[in-house]
Amino acid sequence: MKDIHEECGIFGVYAPDTRRLSDMVYYGLYALQHRGQESCGMVICDDGLFYSHKDLGLVGEVFTKEAIASLPSGQMAVGHVRYGTTGGTSRANCQPIEVNHCKGRLALAHNGNLTNAYELRARLELSGAIFHTTSDTETIAYIVTQERLT
Repeated sequence: MKDIHEECGIFGVYAPDTRRLSDMVYYGLYALQHRGQESCGMVICDDGLFYSHKDLGLVGEVFTKEAIASLPSGQMAVGHVRYGTTGGTSRANCQPIEVNHCKGRLALAHNGNLTNAYELRARLELSGAIFHTTSDTETIAYIVTQERLT
């Protein structure tokens, strides 16, 4: 029998009013755990302010009751379980990736691979981008940020 590698799982929530989203994202990620066991994380957006928790490990290990309780209510949330395909196994590569820039903030979770990630990353670095991960998701985040700035 062949091993199944589902390559990550993403769970997102939008609420029209502020509410407790961390429990909902936790259970969504727990249900998606089979899609990635390397790391997990979530970002809660509360009126433009981002709060995150992410680390290497399984959903039940990373998101203790205390960790979930420490996340505030919000209107949007995104969570991710990672099966690493690009980039190494490190806490820096845990998603969602967060980017701050002059037009606001961005939290991005991605499932898949960029076939031209190295070329895009090299071009971005030559234009001044400073990368903090080895994940192709950060490359996508920089490209989205560039488009928002134009």
